[in-house]
Amino acid sequence: MSINKTIGKEKTVFGKTTNPSNIEPIKLTENSRLRFRCHPGVRCFTACCGNIKIILTPYDILQLTKRLGMTAAEFLHKYTEPTYLEKTDMPGVVIKMRESDNKCSFVTDQGCTVYTDRPTACRYYPVGMADFREGGGRDEHGNELTADEDKFYFLVREDHCKGHEEDKEWTVGEWRADQGVDVRDEMNKKWLRLIMRRKSFGHQATLSEQAKRMFFMASTDLGHFRRFIFESSFLDTYEVDPEVLEKIRTDDVELMHFSFEYLAHTLFGAKSPLLTIRPEKVKEKVTQLQKKRDEAVLEAVQDYEDLKAGRGGEK
Repeated sequence: MSINKTIGKEKTVFGKTTNPSNIEPIKLTENSRLRFRCHPGVRCFTACCGNIKIILTPYDILQLTKRLGMTAAEFLHKYTEPTYLEKTDMPGVVIKMRESDNKCSFVTDQGCTVYTDRPTACRYYPVGMADFREGGGRDEHGNELTADEDKFYFLVREDHCKGHEEDKEWTVGEWRADQGVDVRDEMNKKWLRLIMRRKSFGHQATLSEQAKRMFFMASTDLGHFRRFIFESSFLDTYEVDPEVLEKIRTDDVELMHFSFEYLAHTLFGAKSPLLTIRPEKVKEKVTQLQKKRDEAVLEAVQDYEDLKAGRGGEK
C-alpha cells in the first residue's frame, strides 16, 4: 500500500484541513507508514542541526557526559545554555549553538560526532508523539481520553528536508525502534510527567526559587544530587530503603529515577514507595505550624485590642 493511501485513512490531528506549522495534521499509529531516510548523501544533510532549540533531558545529559568523559558541571558550562521548559517556570538547558553558523556544537559536515548518544529530541525527527495522559488524560472539552485516544504520532515535514524524498519505507514503530526512541521515552517518562504536571497548573501558581534550584540540580547534575543525599541532612529527614540507598550510591540511572520520585514528592506532594519523611520530622513540622498559627491568632487579637484602644482615644 502506498504512503499516500495509508495517510489518507488516518485521523486528522487538529480536526481541520489547514495546519499552522510544519506538522502534518494527521494522527499516526505505530503501524502507520512513512517514507524517510537521512544519510550523508542527502542534499540537506545536517541542515536540521542548526537554528533549533534542542532541550536536554536528564538522561541525555547523563549519556553525553559519559561519552565525553566530563563532569556534569563541565558539560553544562561548555555545551549548554539555560532555558525554561514547556512554557513553565521550570529551569532546564538546551544545546549551545555555535556562534559561527548557529549549528549544534556536536555537528560537522560529516555528521553528528556523538550520534550514538545524541539527545532524545534529535532521535524523534521527523516523527513526533503526543501523549495526553501526561497532561491529565482529557481532551479539549474536558472529556476523559480512552487508551486509544490519548497517544498518537505525527509527521514533521519541513521544506528544507529532502529525507522525505528518499525511497526507504518504515512503519512508525520500526522508525522509533531504529532510532532508540522507546528506550529514551522510558528513561524520560517520569521527568516529562513532572513538567506536564507543572504546566497543568498554569500561571496562577509559581515555583519558589528554592524549588527551581532543586529541580535544576536534580535534572542536570546527578553528582551534585548524590552529594545532596549522602552529605547533607537529607537522610535525617527521609527514610530510604537500604537496598535503594546502595543502588543510588553507585548507579547513575537508579539515582536519576530516584530524583524524579523526590521531585514529585517535594514539588507536588506525591507519595513515593522509595522515600518517606521520618515520623519525628512530621511531628516537628506539625509543632512548627501550630506555633505559627497560635502566634498569628495572638497577633490578630492584639491588633484588635489596639484598634479598640485607638477608637476609644478618639472619643
